[in-house]
Amino acid sequence: MEWLHGLAIERQVAVGGFILAMIFGYVGNKTHFCTMGAVSDVVNIGDWNRMRAWLLAIAVAIIGTNVLVFLGLLDVTKTIYTTANFYWLAAIVGGLTFGVGMTLAGGCAQRTLVRLGAGNLKSVVVFLFLGYSALVTLRGIFGWFRLYVLQAPAVTVHLDGIQTLPNLLHLVDKGAALGLALAIAAGLLVFIFSSRDFRKNFDGVLSGIVVGLVVVGGWYVTSKIGFGEDPDTLEMVYQGTNSHLAESMSFVAPLGYTMDLWSYWTDSATIVTFGISSVFGVVIGSLLHAVIHRTFRWESFNSPQDMVRHIMGAGLMGFGGVTALGCTIGQGVTGVSTLSIMSVVVLASIIAGAATTMKIQYALMLRGA
Repeated sequence: MEWLHGLAIERQVAVGGFILAMIFGYVGNKTHFCTMGAVSDVVNIGDWNRMRAWLLAIAVAIIGTNVLVFLGLLDVTKTIYTTANFYWLAAIVGGLTFGVGMTLAGGCAQRTLVRLGAGNLKSVVVFLFLGYSALVTLRGIFGWFRLYVLQAPAVTVHLDGIQTLPNLLHLVDKGAALGLALAIAAGLLVFIFSSRDFRKNFDGVLSGIVVGLVVVGGWYVTSKIGFGEDPDTLEMVYQGTNSHLAESMSFVAPLGYTMDLWSYWTDSATIVTFGISSVFGVVIGSLLHAVIHRTFRWESFNSPQDMVRHIMGAGLMGFGGVTALGCTIGQGVTGVSTLSIMSVVVLASIIAGAATTMKIQYALMLRGA
C-alpha cells in the first residue's frame, strides 16, 4: 500500500479499512460465511462445517495478532478489548441480546452488509434500524442504561493490568505470551482440521483464512499506519479510528457512527473512519461478487410479521453489539484475537443467546404445526 503515503494518515487508515473490508465482503458472499448459520447448523442438524470456518478465522486472527504484538507492530493495551475494567454484566447482557437479535434478523451485522450488497432489501431495513439503535446506545437514551446500570462501578471488576489471558497468567514476557497464543491456536486448528469433510470444504477453509487475515490486516493498518503525530497537538496518537485506539473489523458501533456521519455531514469534526469505511467496503465487495458471478437478486419481506421480526432483531443487535463492545466479528474474532477475557465471555453469550432463540423458534414451529 505504498501509494497511500501521499494521503493524510486518517485517509490512509480509512482507505486501508475499505480495501480490507471489500475483500471480506467479496469472500463472505462467495463462501456464505455466516456466524448465525454456523450456530444454526450445530444446533439444528449437528453440522460443524460452518462453525469450523468461524473457528479457523479465530485461530488465524490469534496467530497473526499476537505475532504483530511480538514484533512490536501492535500495542495490545491500546484497544477497547483489553482495558482493566471488566464489564462482566454488560458482556453477558450485551452478548445474549445480540445473539437473540441476530437470530430474529436472519444474520449478524456482517452478514447483513453482505446480503445488502447482494440485493437483499430486508438488509436495508436491518441496516437502518441496527445503525440507529447502535447510535442511541452509544450516545442516546439507551446509553444511560448501558453506562449507569450495565457498566456501573458496583458490577464492574477492576483487574490488575490489562484483561488478557497472558496477563492474568502473569506471562509478561512477549515470547511466553506468543507461545500461549500459538498453543491456543494450535488446539483450535487440530479440532478444525480433524474433520475430513471440512478439509475438503474449499470455501470453508478459504473464508476462515481470509477473515482471520483481514482482521490481522486491520490491526496493522490502524496501529502501524494510523499511529502518528496529530497535526494540531503534535502528540503521537491513533488517527482515523472512532475510539482513537487501535481497531480492526467490527460492524455494530461503526454502523452507529455511520448514522452520525450522515446526520452531521457538514460538520468538519466528523470524518470517514476505519470503521465507517469498513461498513461500505463489505457492501461493495459483496456487490462486486454478485455482479461478476451474476448472483445479484432482489429479495424482500415475505410478510409484515417477517418485517417486524427483522426490525426487532436489528434493534436488539444494535443495543447488544454496542453494550458488549462488539459483534460476532468485533468480539468473536477481533476481540478474541487479543486473548481478551471479556471477548471470550461475549462470544459465549452470543452463542448462548442465538442457540436458545433457535430452540424456542423450533418449539413454537412444532406447536404451530
